[in-house]
Amino acid sequence: MSQAFQTTIDGGIAELVINKPPVNALDSSEWLALAHRIDELGHDPEVRVIVIRAEGRGFCAGVDIKELDAHPERIVAVNGGNYATFKAVHRNPVPVIVAVHGFVLGGGIGITGAADIVVASDCATFALPEVDRGAMGGGAHLQRLFPVQKVRYLFFTGEKIGAREAERYGFIERVVTKAELRGAALEIARKIAEKSPAMIRIAKEALNGIEDGNLEDKYRWEQGFTLQAYTSPDSAETRRAFVEKREAKF
Repeated sequence: MSQAFQTTIDGGIAELVINKPPVNALDSSEWLALAHRIDELGHDPEVRVIVIRAEGRGFCAGVDIKELDAHPERIVAVNGGNYATFKAVHRNPVPVIVAVHGFVLGGGIGITGAADIVVASDCATFALPEVDRGAMGGGAHLQRLFPVQKVRYLFFTGEKIGAREAERYGFIERVVTKAELRGAALEIARKIAEKSPAMIRIAKEALNGIEDGNLEDKYRWEQGFTLQAYTSPDSAETRRAFVEKREAKF
């Protein structure tokens, strides 16, 4: 099992905790391992609901930029791992609750946007700085959280938005203190775990079926542009600048 996350199962609740210091940025193999584990949990008859949270400074900083700077050819593997992870959350047979704190960036937005229920610490901030990283993708998942024009503002500027401001857009079920975050997520999870597991699984499939559009198809469309972006000199410059801790020059 990947050391980037750990899982436990208790009382029908699977708790998956991302823990890869310093910023919970996962490399290509870790994204694939995460996808496999989330899918595995959803098909475990003992699991009735999944809670995904994280330890450390923030929920998830997305992909490991240093890996892609050193191995740009791994972008295909990273894309595959992201796609598989977000799909494993969204299409999971059981409800997935995400409890976020600190920074929620890139792939962290993908996980959150794919989830069924979002609980946030009041210290949580949401951002999709893909343009500043020479990449694309994640807009489909961000659009499950914010309306179209807000998505475009956040995507074009790379600016972050705090939990209290984000709460008014309606996707956050509860905003609590960081100390209360895990308890709030587990409280909701227990309510779901008490229901008929057969009915909840049917409900999850039914609710996915009535969504507008196809989340996975939308994300696949975006990923084509990610590959296009990665072939440009500007994209390489953004990654090099990130690694060297300097401003990118265009």
